Amino acid sequence: MEITFSQEDAQFRAQVRQFLADNLSPEYAQIVANGGYLNKEQLLDWQAILNRQGWLAYNWPVEFGGTGWGPVKTHIFDEEMARADAPKVLAFNFKMLAPVLMKFGSDEQCKYWLPRMLDGTDWWCQGYSEPGAGSDLANIKTTAVRDGDDYVVNGQKTWTTLGQYANMIFCLVRTSNVGKPQAGISFLLIDMATPGVEMRPIRTIDGGYEINEVFFTDVRVPASNLVGTENDGWTYAKYLLTYERTGIAMVGASKKKLARLKNLFAEKSKTLSPHEKILLAARIARVEIDLANMDTTNLRVLASVAGGGPPGAESSMLKILGSEIHQDLDSLIRRTMGRKAQAVTTGANSPAGTAQAAGVYFNNRKLSIYGGSNEIQKNIISKMILGL
Repeated sequence: MEITFSQEDAQFRAQVRQFLADNLSPEYAQIVANGGYLNKEQLLDWQAILNRQGWLAYNWPVEFGGTGWGPVKTHIFDEEMARADAPKVLAFNFKMLAPVLMKFGSDEQCKYWLPRMLDGTDWWCQGYSEPGAGSDLANIKTTAVRDGDDYVVNGQKTWTTLGQYANMIFCLVRTSNVGKPQAGISFLLIDMATPGVEMRPIRTIDGGYEINEVFFTDVRVPASNLVGTENDGWTYAKYLLTYERTGIAMVGASKKKLARLKNLFAEKSKTLSPHEKILLAARIARVEIDLANMDTTNLRVLASVAGGGPPGAESSMLKILGSEIHQDLDSLIRRTMGRKAQAVTTGANSPAGTAQAAGVYFNNRKLSIYGGSNEIQKNIISKMILGL
């Protein structure tokens, strides 16, 4: 099954483009273009603008307050958002936890938690990785012991992205040690204001602050915050990760970054030696071909889930390709800029998207690790697609 674009799709693309032109703050777009991050107030402001338009939960079914768009409109919206340097919506809320609640949560949980995502009441972060359980999530040690109407949680999570802004965290916790490690994991929703929750910042290699480690000491969590069935959290975790990995493909963002790279190369090529110019041109052509191929694969995956099912193991292919292409683009931008990439530059003489070229390059080395390392994704492809 292939996705085709109609005249109606072209009209929708023009509608999205006009909306962004009318509503996206140039300040926000500049921050995104330069590889920076909006603060909490700025991102909530942008999400409120999308919510008033009815486009915030653009990947949700209508019955849950979403747009009900199919894969074509979703793809177009993602592309236009990236083209305009619009901030992404909070993925932990809308593209990770929400699908899990819709699939496995109770009616009461959906009715309570989903509207709070839409109106900005709750900012969720993800409690999956631990110091000894990154890609090997089955090895988590954080425990949740049932005590009356509560679970008592003890343990540690790490690499908690934007946890400093969050008031809620969805966690994988160990509720049993019987049988295989995967069989004793549960999916729990925890209020970050609960006594016993402590967050500590982790500084990244570019000097930024976007990740944290979180500690739980005798944290009491209502048993009603358990999603689905106790000890079935591994199933829910895998379901969530297919959505996360598809998002890491970042097709629209890579297209925008490629356009910037080509403009930068056209400007800088006058000062390059013939040898260097030829080598860079060949590398840019290679990554452009890879991106075109991934775009086609992404459309096929979108078409395959048009009936409402989750992405399959194909999401692992998108995660590998998307992260590697994005890293290649960062590397080529830095290479094209030469020594100027070492400094943070601003002003009219700084080409768009290059002000923090070195910092973006180093920070994005994480892309091939988070969401499950690319080595893990290759194992999934070997098993689930190739049957090895």
